Amino acid sequence: MKIEKLHDNFRDWVRYLFQERWGASEIVTRGRIYHAERLPGFIALDDNQPIGLITYNIEEKDCEIVSLDSIESGKGIGSALIKEVVDFAIHENCRRVWLITTNDNTGALRFYQKIGFNLVALHRDAIEKSRMLKPEIPQTGNDGIPIRHEIELEIKIQ
Repeated sequence: MKIEKLHDNFRDWVRYLFQERWGASEIVTRGRIYHAERLPGFIALDDNQPIGLITYNIEEKDCEIVSLDSIESGKGIGSALIKEVVDFAIHENCRRVWLITTNDNTGALRFYQKIGFNLVALHRDAIEKSRMLKPEIPQTGNDGIPIRHEIELEIKIQ
């Protein structure tokens, strides 16, 4: 596996990935709409085939991980992509790397905490606002859990 900066020749794949996995190429986090294919990121490749993607957005000294996808879980793809973003954020003198996941995403909550993220905020009922911007967000998520809240996690750098 090798990791590269996301470049334009993979933008169609990014749109396809988001349509398949997220229902649209738009991502809503903390009341903001991101267009996945326009974000900077890193791509994991195996024999020049994409097997993972991470996108991010840096504002001021905060680096938000907007999305993380790996084609196969348990292979270290997500961990490697996060390490790449954290290293990049350090290089950019960011003070933290943060992300949002939803209350139903228990697997992601386990994963992020295992690799060093800390829970820092619960944004109660935030998904109702997000559905106003992206109606495709389902009412129910993993394990039949109603999707209601955003959970914020971070790794402090400075």
